[in-house]
Amino acid sequence: MTALVSDSVLELDHVTRRYGGTTAVDDLSLSVADGEFFTLVGPSGCGKTTTLRLIAGFEEPTTGTVRFGGTDVAGVPPEDRNVGVVFQNYALFSHMTVGENVAYGLNFAEPPGGVSDEQRVAELLELVDLPDTQARDPSSLSGGQRQRVAIARALAPGPDVLLLDEPMSALDAKLRERLRVQVREIQQELDITTVYVTHDQEEALAVSDRVAVLNEGRAEQVATPRDIYHRPESRFVAEFIGDNNVFEGAVQAVNGDTATVAVSGETLSVDIGDWSESSVSVGDRLTFCVRPEELGVDSGSTRLTAKVTSAEFLGETTRVRLDWLGQELMLRTRETLDGDVTVGFDPKDARVIECRE
Repeated sequence: MTALVSDSVLELDHVTRRYGGTTAVDDLSLSVADGEFFTLVGPSGCGKTTTLRLIAGFEEPTTGTVRFGGTDVAGVPPEDRNVGVVFQNYALFSHMTVGENVAYGLNFAEPPGGVSDEQRVAELLELVDLPDTQARDPSSLSGGQRQRVAIARALAPGPDVLLLDEPMSALDAKLRERLRVQVREIQQELDITTVYVTHDQEEALAVSDRVAVLNEGRAEQVATPRDIYHRPESRFVAEFIGDNNVFEGAVQAVNGDTATVAVSGETLSVDIGDWSESSVSVGDRLTFCVRPEELGVDSGSTRLTAKVTSAEFLGETTRVRLDWLGQELMLRTRETLDGDVTVGFDPKDARVIECRE
């Protein structure tokens, strides 16, 4: 379910965008609060960038409404929406210096606070940790530095909303981690409403106040990062956000908050106390998930015997893939495992994601 925010700066109300017979965004409703860092995450082709373009005004909805501060912005061009946009490929002007790039937006709007253009540029370059670079050529900067210049340029006119379209995707992993921390710090210092697009689940969880997981143009779930990770509301979210073990079977018995489920001929116990969609009855088909870190070797009240098929050493932990009755399972451990192993989990560590008659 999509929860609306009472102090919304930005709203998408049943927005659909079609291109001929292709639907890129499908009846999408979202709201973003003042000062919120809101992230759209999902696989390629799920509608993330199209949604951002609809907010920016580069595209118009086929149906539905985009509102800024409660006002319908249909037909309002991008330059009049007071948004700052940072693109994936930096989009800096190669014939301009760093300072001229940052000041570009000030050709069309006065800098906020009544300061001069020169002072605004200097303040922003200080903010993005690039002081004394005004006279440099953008080509002399690293990828991370160029992206910070692009952020400073987007912020120069003092936009109400900052839009970032996969700004880290062209950078190496270590640089992405450092830059995402800087982006979050800048956003918090300015308290600017931000909509961020990424396909990187870890990035989405790390920087966001709330996350919308998109799939085929629809929002599968909108929630805080912790709820997205620990309380997925659909199988897609459970499997897309991080590693997960998903089980499905028939309910054999219900005893208070615990259901016994037959999965591949074995019975597993699941805590159903948090399942609020409907009651769980004998004979229902129950789908639930258990995160790899919740599976333990020779631990838990629900036990499974599986065979190790591969192991990936990741430094702090090892990701182990197991074959359990033809189903792949995954666990994270510091132990070295091989052959047949017994793993288990407690019913409270299982999350119900679907129950149907």
